[in-house]
Amino acid sequence: MAATKNHDYHLVDPDPWPLIGSISALFLFGGLVMWMHDNPYGPFVCIAGLIAVLVTMANWWANTIREAHAGYHTPVVQLHLRYGMILFIASEVMFFLAWFWAYFDASLFPSIGEAVGGQWPPKGLEVLNPWGFPLLNTLILLCSGTTVTWAHHSVIHGDREGLKLGLLLTVLLGLLFTSIQAYEYIHAPFAFKQSSGGNIYGSTFFMATGFHGFHVIVGTIFLTVCLIRAWKGDFTPKQHFGFEAAAWYWHFVDVVWLFLFVSIYVWGGWGAPTHG
Repeated sequence: MAATKNHDYHLVDPDPWPLIGSISALFLFGGLVMWMHDNPYGPFVCIAGLIAVLVTMANWWANTIREAHAGYHTPVVQLHLRYGMILFIASEVMFFLAWFWAYFDASLFPSIGEAVGGQWPPKGLEVLNPWGFPLLNTLILLCSGTTVTWAHHSVIHGDREGLKLGLLLTVLLGLLFTSIQAYEYIHAPFAFKQSSGGNIYGSTFFMATGFHGFHVIVGTIFLTVCLIRAWKGDFTPKQHFGFEAAAWYWHFVDVVWLFLFVSIYVWGGWGAPTHG
């Protein structure tokens, strides 16, 4: 028969969610730009776009899960999903490389002026003590890397209780990290914008660590969804790529934080008076 499937690839059915997702992303970004320019409709457009993006994500991934349960995710399809996740993480590496580049450009070649004073950290600036909350958050993320690895080991060996407990601990550690970083931001002795008393140190610090914090939040949501799916009995020793992708993402977040801690908190604040 001409319609007989004689390959290991999955040709997806027509789906409206890619188009809906594109339009939603346009509203989200456009609304955000309008909001930044004090347009009165900006917040409403942005929030509407955000809700539409979340609805798109939920339905699109629900379709993907249904396809996996239907048997469409053959070993070849799973391999290509892994390739896709690897390329996505590689793009994230390039994203953070830009912020590290900005930080090292400013710190290795400090400008002569009132804002920086030709030295790094900028003259008279008080920085965060790296051996306080930053070190604690480093230990928290390292522990979370251990618990997510335990969960991964458990699912491979069919230990569903170990999978659920490992995921639960990882999610809790991720929430704890985010809470500590929020407290640290609130009590930071420097500002983000120059108009608020900040300088290039504060801008590069908050952009690099802030985007990392955003990735921790995304990873925590990712793992929470995996925890819900684990409770529903979705993952098996041979088919658990959704969780494996979340584990890879979480390990990436851990590694980025180690570079941030060493380069920004420890090296970048060396010799300056510390706060806290």
